[in-house]
Amino acid sequence: QVQLVESGGGSVQAGGSLRLSCAASEYAYISRSLGWFRQASGKEREGVASIDSLNSTTYADSVKGRFTISEDNAKNTLYLQMNSLKPEDTAMYYCAAASLWVGHPTLKADDYNYWGQGTQVTVSS
Repeated sequence: QVQLVESGGGSVQAGGSLRLSCAASEYAYISRSLGWFRQASGKEREGVASIDSLNSTTYADSVKGRFTISEDNAKNTLYLQMNSLKPEDTAMYYCAAASLWVGHPTLKADDYNYWGQGTQVTVSS
């Protein structure tokens, strides 16, 4: 059974930084894509960043240049470095793993079949 556990969320002022971590069970690392998603209160879940098994990455336009996705295969951990945070980045952040590769990193939630429980990020102005 694949398990994903996020950590690193918290409260920060605008302009600050946070690094989210997602610890994955070993099985998850045969996943073809790993991603970060977020869901703000009253809004739909949106893809933030994704990395595939070829180390290709993709980002939502709203976070390009501010967020960086990376993974440490030795630690079975996915990261999301978030810099220059804005109040509109406030959301519950989820990591996800896809066991089937769609040929590129993907921000489509439907492409992922394993999800963590989420970690809250709150950015104050």
